[in-house]
Amino acid sequence: MSGVAANITAWLDSLTGKEGTLGYIAIAISVAIAIFGHWGANVHSKQIQEQLDAEEEEEPEPPRNFTLEQLKYFDGKLDEKTEEEKPVYLSLNGIVFNVTKGRDFYGPDGPYEMFAGRECGVALAKMSFDETHLDDIAGCSSLNFGEKTELDGWIEKFTYFRSYPVMGKLVPSEKIPSPDRIVSREEIGKNDGSGEIPEGYATAPIYIGAGDKVFDVSFGGVTFYGKGCAYERFAGKNASRALAKMSFDPADTENTDTNDLTEKEKKVLADWAKTFEEKKGYPCVGVLEK
Repeated sequence: MSGVAANITAWLDSLTGKEGTLGYIAIAISVAIAIFGHWGANVHSKQIQEQLDAEEEEEPEPPRNFTLEQLKYFDGKLDEKTEEEKPVYLSLNGIVFNVTKGRDFYGPDGPYEMFAGRECGVALAKMSFDETHLDDIAGCSSLNFGEKTELDGWIEKFTYFRSYPVMGKLVPSEKIPSPDRIVSREEIGKNDGSGEIPEGYATAPIYIGAGDKVFDVSFGGVTFYGKGCAYERFAGKNASRALAKMSFDPADTENTDTNDLTEKEKKVLADWAKTFEEKKGYPCVGVLEK
């Protein structure tokens, strides 16, 4: 082998006119391997990081409660404000699924688009496109045996075969407290998101007082007012003063007196209450006790 190597070396030297050509080539190959090995490791590391980032982005949101009006927003159509396509949600016997992956079926121009943003348990149980069967949660409890089996099959299909994420529960209006009742400070305090989950709810109520009304922000505000979130300190409180002053100071979050608010602060408070009721659609569950 040494004779062969010597012959190759002599031949390469004759081509290049330099001695030790084979050694230079060996060095160059070693450097190239090192460079490409490092590059490959960086690419692999980048791919792993991208995968981890994607998994973080796909981390499921905590379960939330929905009113029927809130659910109707998620119809897959273009949001006029953001000019982006809205997600597609639908409810089966009160279980709200994110069926955006099935947009071709449930989104605009799809064969089941009428079910987008609606409670459609009865309709699918009866295999009906009659709109009178939509938004009828109560009707799910009066289905006959065959229809109940059909509905259970759809829920199983969505949960296990399609793996559509469950976003929360659609709460019937009759299960939401009346907006006309009087709510005491003690009752607000008990509803800070850590209490028992009422039947038909996905998560415990989170009451916040704003102005003269009490709102349940568990209907879409869990990621803001839930445990460990930015506005957790407002949960279970009459936060009128703190909201008006845009303050996290305990002197304001624990103080319910709004008599000394400036006109500007009163306007800020009114804007918060309007945002809760109109923009966010949080249900009003009563009026503050004087």
